[in-house]
Amino acid sequence: MSKIIITCAITGSIHTPTMSPHLPFTPEDIADQAVEAANAGASILHLHARDPANGHPSSDPDNFRAFLPHIRKRTDAVVNLTTGGNAIMTLDQRLAAPKAFEPEMCSLNMGSMNFALYPLAQKYSEWRFDWEKPFLEATDDLIFKNTPRDIARVLQEMGEERGARFEFECYDTGHLVMLKHFVDRGLVKAPIFLQFVFGVLGGMAPEPANLIHMKSLADKYLGTDYQFSVLAAGRAQMPLATMAAGMGGHVRVGLEDSLYISKGELAHSNAQQVTKIRELVEGLGREVATPDEAREVLALKGAPNTKF
Repeated sequence: MSKIIITCAITGSIHTPTMSPHLPFTPEDIADQAVEAANAGASILHLHARDPANGHPSSDPDNFRAFLPHIRKRTDAVVNLTTGGNAIMTLDQRLAAPKAFEPEMCSLNMGSMNFALYPLAQKYSEWRFDWEKPFLEATDDLIFKNTPRDIARVLQEMGEERGARFEFECYDTGHLVMLKHFVDRGLVKAPIFLQFVFGVLGGMAPEPANLIHMKSLADKYLGTDYQFSVLAAGRAQMPLATMAAGMGGHVRVGLEDSLYISKGELAHSNAQQVTKIRELVEGLGREVATPDEAREVLALKGAPNTKF
């Protein structure tokens, strides 16, 4: 098997500060946890920004600017900026920071979907900030908009114009069909990096059969011109990542996807999750890729060609 790429998603836009005291949302904490995760073995860092005053998801380039240069100075890991932001942001808002900083990689969601977080609002009786509970509750009537026009725009503005490669986030089988559509249009070219996403209410359940099915469909639609990675939300994070590693795929962990390191035990850092998955995949005989090896596999443009 090829070397395995570990992606670490540092903070995301799903979990809120009340849920874990270890979730980073200040620039200093995001930078420190990102660097620690890279030192633990993550070759790709998937990054969102937060309002440093209250942890609210942010699309403001200034909030990205507060940590991106510090990460670049301290690690050679690949920086992958979100173009998903969160489901209440407009596409212009979601693209503001990626367009400003021109990273080597961006995430790209491959379809519109329900993105339901509202069950999380029932798990807590006291909240650290007043925005958290209403934010979660409102997702029972929310569609995460990623239309074909939106996808084409991201491919054009971030890919063709700025040279980024993509982490194609596929939450369901139809997202693979949409990706093939853009391959057929000539707007997506190999090497293709798929991220199969499991466990979000509105997407695929985190079940082994679904991973096997997605891999089979990717083989059918894309042949050998792709690499796949797996992220699973919550308790399924480590089991499905380990399964992906055994299938020859890559893995993603991080506090964006799960706040826990084991049943009932909060992870105290992103690096702790990276260390755990590294031990698991190395136990399967996989060798972890360095950032430069990940760049070669994914045909990235290189850190000197970014703007941070």
